[in-house]
Amino acid sequence: MSMVTITDKEFAKFQRFIHEEAGITLSTAKKPLVCGRLGKRLNQHQFTSYTEYFDFLKSGRSPAEVQIAIDLLTTNETYFFREPKHFDLLRQLASAHRTSQPFRVWSAASSSGEEAYSIAMVLQDCVQNGAWEITGSDISTRVLERARTGHYPMERAQHIPHSYLKRFCLRGTGAHQGTLLVERNLRSRVQFLQVNLNESLPALGMFDVIFLRNVMIYFNGETKQQIVARVLSLLKPGGYFCIGHSESLNGISNEVMPLAPSIYRKP
Repeated sequence: MSMVTITDKEFAKFQRFIHEEAGITLSTAKKPLVCGRLGKRLNQHQFTSYTEYFDFLKSGRSPAEVQIAIDLLTTNETYFFREPKHFDLLRQLASAHRTSQPFRVWSAASSSGEEAYSIAMVLQDCVQNGAWEITGSDISTRVLERARTGHYPMERAQHIPHSYLKRFCLRGTGAHQGTLLVERNLRSRVQFLQVNLNESLPALGMFDVIFLRNVMIYFNGETKQQIVARVLSLLKPGGYFCIGHSESLNGISNEVMPLAPSIYRKP
């Protein structure tokens, strides 16, 4: 299997492609990533250049291949209970929830599902009447399929509290040694949907808490403003908004007020 190199001109075409499809801005530092991820597709189709592959994507002959390319260029690695302060906040809010209305949380860039299932474990543990709902969404159909299975390598689980691990996860044996499976009842309560945050949003309802973490790093300033405005339109007044620790809403939105680093509240 030979690795075809990507020229600057070809890389610029894929930068435009992923910006048009998903609003994502790829820096030139991402050139090796593009090469590494799309190189396999060139081999699969026996293309001899990235231009051939790009022309195939733009020809309209294979919408499925366009989705595969989007999936490959937008997927990021995640793990359970990433950024623990957000889960401490969630625990407090869920424990204080007393109304018969379900406590609703949206994991707006749920990737392969670890964030959504971490939220589900907290809500199942802390919402006293069991009235809660979680929506996980992502642009990538491939990671959403993986999320629905709830099956993960054990190394992703090192931050799951031990009591939750025992209560909500099954340890793989035999051929599945070194993996865990989120138990079926919890899996059945998390809804995963394909949503492109760069387009008008489907009718998802209003949420008490929204997680939009480690997503804005992929977008330019104007796109960030548009995406955050869209997402915040589904946050209830008094609701909480969590972003990644390396991110900030400075100059992006004043619709929510900062409470702590990466945690905001809608007045």
